[in-house]
Amino acid sequence: MSSSTAPSTLGQALHELQLSGLDRLDAQLLLLHVLGVQPHQRGWLLAHDTDPLPPDQDRQLQALAQRRRAGEPLAYLTGSKAFYGLALQVGPDVLVPRPDTETLVDWALALLPRTAAASVLDLGTGSGAIALALKATRPELSVWATDRSTAALAVARANAERLHLPVQFAHGAWFASLPANAPRFDCIVSNPPYIAEHDPHLAALRHEPTQALTSGLDGLDDLRHLIRHAPAHLRGGGWLLLEHGYDQAAAVRRLLLEQGFTQVQSRCDLAGIERCSGGQHPLSPP
Repeated sequence: MSSSTAPSTLGQALHELQLSGLDRLDAQLLLLHVLGVQPHQRGWLLAHDTDPLPPDQDRQLQALAQRRRAGEPLAYLTGSKAFYGLALQVGPDVLVPRPDTETLVDWALALLPRTAAASVLDLGTGSGAIALALKATRPELSVWATDRSTAALAVARANAERLHLPVQFAHGAWFASLPANAPRFDCIVSNPPYIAEHDPHLAALRHEPTQALTSGLDGLDDLRHLIRHAPAHLRGGGWLLLEHGYDQAAAVRRLLLEQGFTQVQSRCDLAGIERCSGGQHPLSPP
């Protein structure tokens, strides 16, 4: 939409954004964002359909809409993403939390013992989504979270502070980030990079950090590492739960079995796709 035909009302702004190729929901959320209205108040737009849109906010809206049409995630434009009932601040230093990852949170919560001493480790925490969802739901848990990216860890720490959720953060690559006094955990969870380096789907994710997406020629390098080294950091009977690609469940289950995990199984996401796989560390060596 050109500046010479700038809309005079909120309703006209929404209409023009959709004509320009923007999804209706995206248009609504961007408009709410520039107006400073909470994203869950979409009904507010109907009640204020004929309100004028100030020129400064219209210019801001058009700039954001152009970036969205170019493929930039909506969460990066608004700086926020809802995950497991939490409003997380996000940016280009972290992956945008996906609803499918809530499958991993649900599974971990079902397995973690309900004791004050129960502990869980989130490896590659990114925005802190998994760790903070676990802590918010089960405040008695001792939650640890790590990331090799200092920028990502800063985002996670800021989210934890803003939400008043105490989590023990550590900087570094996978298990090497843990201090000497780290406990053995009842559960280790991770949504690691799992896309093959030359996967054509990467083009659609070009705005998100590549180091959080790709993992070797077959996408399994980091998953292999986590499965190989997790037993040294799990209590007997503890669980390792991993998110993976839509076609990797069988391969991940095989890796878990080869490493001696028991009760190896997978869980499906909202679309019915096997999205997470895990297994239990034996109580004693087999």
